[in-house]
Amino acid sequence: MSGRSGAISHTTLHEATKGNRLPSWETTVEFVKACGADPAAYRERWERANLAVRSAGAGLEAFATDVASQPPRPTGEIAGDVRPVPSAPGGRGRFRPRPAALAVAAVGAATAVLVAVAVNRGSGTDGHGLDPSESPSTTSLSAADCPVVPTSPPWSPPAHEGDSAKFIGDITLTDCTRVGPRQTVTKVWRLKNTGTVPWKGYSLHRLDLPQQPDQCQTVPDVPIKDTRPGEMVDIRTNITTPSKPGLCYVRFKMMEGSGRVAFPGGRPLNFQIIVG
Repeated sequence: MSGRSGAISHTTLHEATKGNRLPSWETTVEFVKACGADPAAYRERWERANLAVRSAGAGLEAFATDVASQPPRPTGEIAGDVRPVPSAPGGRGRFRPRPAALAVAAVGAATAVLVAVAVNRGSGTDGHGLDPSESPSTTSLSAADCPVVPTSPPWSPPAHEGDSAKFIGDITLTDCTRVGPRQTVTKVWRLKNTGTVPWKGYSLHRLDLPQQPDQCQTVPDVPIKDTRPGEMVDIRTNITTPSKPGLCYVRFKMMEGSGRVAFPGGRPLNFQIIVG
């Protein structure tokens, strides 16, 4: 995203997603632009979030009213699940939030609303319909973080009814394998076509594009040999490690022949190698 923006650092983008504070409008503009959206469409949301943060010290009721007044979101935008916290009956209770805690809650919720709206756009950013949220920032990862445990996306049917895949294993470069800097090695995954749909013209598409100089370099799209139902296939790609030590965590989504994500509800394939 930093590469697409050209005007904002990896660190600033990473901080914007934490929810610890509301990003400035300038940062929000670059974030939204990097997600392929029009910043003008998000100015009103940012102003509402900014108002919520500034008024948080006045009490929870003011913040809850502000969030509740936001217009309903289209189906699929999960950030719309933010709801005001109901008051205790009669306004009394054992626990009374302090203003400092209210401010933190307001910042986190307001930031989440803005960031999630930007990254959960159905069109994606690369023409394939891939969700930008599937492209994790790896700038803060180190060897100590390996292995990274991937999360599963929300369930979604395959692009073709009856299509199914099973991950058999890492044939080379198992997780946390150490590789020297500026080396070229070959990664091989083995998959099985467990469905009823032949894989013809399928490929793996790298998610974290454009690639940065301090990342492991690969081709953006890895071809998959045509595979009939019931067959296994080895998928291989060359990896060139950077000169800087660290953890390379790179993810790919399988694409079907016409360029759609084959299994939007499945975990991406990945490799995790320690450089140094």
